[in-house]
Amino acid sequence: MRISRAIFALALILVSAACAPGGFDASNDPKGAPGVAGESDLDGLIVGHRLMAAGEYELALRAYTRAAAKDGLNVDTLSALGSANLKLGRLGQAERLLRRATDQAPEFPAAWNNLGVILLEKGEYGEAAEVFRRAFATDNGNSDQIRENLRLALANLEDPDYDPSQQNQDFKLVRRGQGDFVILTAL
Repeated sequence: MRISRAIFALALILVSAACAPGGFDASNDPKGAPGVAGESDLDGLIVGHRLMAAGEYELALRAYTRAAAKDGLNVDTLSALGSANLKLGRLGQAERLLRRATDQAPEFPAAWNNLGVILLEKGEYGEAAEVFRRAFATDNGNSDQIRENLRLALANLEDPDYDPSQQNQDFKLVRRGQGDFVILTAL
C-alpha cells in the first residue's frame, strides 16, 4: 500500500510539472533535456568524402544521397554519388551519374576523370582515353593523377593486353573540394 501511494505521488508531481507553464520544454530551461533533433549542420558532401576516405563506401553513398536531397542533383552531388557507386562496383549507375555531371559542368575535370576510370574498368579504352584527354585539358594539365590515368589509358589503347597490375599502378579517383584534388584509392 505504501509503494502505491509513493507511485501515485510521483505521478501527480510529474503531471503537475508537465501542466505548469513551460512544462518539460527545454527551451525555457537551459538545464532541461534537449529538444527534438532538427536538421543537421553537417554538410552531407563533407561527411561523404570523409567516409569515402575511410573506405566506408555504402555509408558515403547514404551521406551523398542526403546531400542530394537537400541541395539537389548538382554537379558535386552527381559526381560524389557516381564515385561512391564506382567504389561499390556499380559501374552502370556510376557511369550514368558521372555522364550527367559532365553534361551539367563540362569544365569539371574530376567528373571527367572518374568517368574515364569507369570506362577503363569496362574495357572501353578508346572512349576512356578521350575522356581523360578532356579531363586533362579542363584541368590545364595541373593534375598528376589525371596525367597518369591518361598515360595508362593510352597504354591500354595501344596494347589491349596491357596489365597495369603488373606495373604496380592503379587508376585514381579525383574529387573536388575547396579547389583541391584529392586522391581516393583505386579499386
